[in-house]
Amino acid sequence: MSEVKFSKEHEWITLAGDVATIGITQHATEMLGDIVFAELPEKGSNVEKDGTAGVVESTKAASDVYTPVSGEVVDINKVIVDDPAKINEDPEGAGWFFKLKIKDISELDSLMNKEEYDKFAKESSS
Repeated sequence: MSEVKFSKEHEWITLAGDVATIGITQHATEMLGDIVFAELPEKGSNVEKDGTAGVVESTKAASDVYTPVSGEVVDINKVIVDDPAKINEDPEGAGWFFKLKIKDISELDSLMNKEEYDKFAKESSS
């Protein structure tokens, strides 16, 4: 598993070969509160960098989930559809959303590392 990268829309991404796993960050779940619904992209669908790839709804708000890279959806996490609370329990682990076969690996270059993201998240919530 490679290092974790982060987007300004509060998604995280890791890469194993040419398959990326994507979810929302701990910071995002703290802002949203208790998540009660998750909608994921369809397996086999193509998504574009920064495009909408799903929706999460919490007791506070509904929010789009974006994809930080382009590619084909090769897997979705049905567990979080059946039990959205799993996202709050482990957002950057078992609460992942979907996996993509990446189209252009250079798209990862525009994302933040953990230190940069933590600084960004702190500034954006103050």
